[in-house]
Amino acid sequence: MLRRARLHARPSPVAPPGPSGLLPLELDGACDGYLYVPASYEHTRASALVLMLHGSGGHAHHGIEILQPLADENGVILVAPCSTEYTWDVPLGRYGAHAATVNRALEQVFAAYAADASRIAIAGFSDGGTCALSLGLAHPGVFTHVIAFSPGFVPLPGVAASRIFVSHGTRDEIQPIGSCSHRILSQLGEQAATIEYVEFEAGHRIPPEVARRAMEWLMQAPGSERARAASRGAESRSQQGD
Repeated sequence: MLRRARLHARPSPVAPPGPSGLLPLELDGACDGYLYVPASYEHTRASALVLMLHGSGGHAHHGIEILQPLADENGVILVAPCSTEYTWDVPLGRYGAHAATVNRALEQVFAAYAADASRIAIAGFSDGGTCALSLGLAHPGVFTHVIAFSPGFVPLPGVAASRIFVSHGTRDEIQPIGSCSHRILSQLGEQAATIEYVEFEAGHRIPPEVARRAMEWLMQAPGSERARAASRGAESRSQQGD
């Protein structure tokens, strides 16, 4: 059983506003990362936020690179901490140290930037996707959306209902789709989560078009007809893939 840690960071009013651009995320020196604030950011208008967790052996700048153009287009704040080890602690069988890192990163950003409480996503690739599922599903009071690119597994046996985006390549040689995302979909389906699922013909990566689809999904108006139709279609696809 994984030891659970809790996230306490919450959006709050900010004054004065923080700077825009690519900025260092200064946490504890051992695990820092990056913060990206688009030039269109206005402190009087809350922005969607995506906290991105890199894959095993990766670095925070990988998540920033693929999402930055989409953040500019949609006015989304990006937060990308880095792990203190080769990968995140959830895939290693622990659950605590990196949750504290995520909490500190969110506290730092919430103190200086206005975040839209209805669009705060945790995202990740590979092991980062596994960790995003774990932290996101365990903290529905913090994260409204969970985005898992090519994740490995769902670490928690019980989860709260959440809005979830999962993508996976059919030719993934690192984390095979059948034993990873197909199994995850089956587990999440039992928890009645709202899922958007995307398969693509490639290996272990995040194609630009999949990243764009994830951002479009995040920016859909909650409760809109488009969002409901997408959810119904995703649920149908996940059942076919189980």
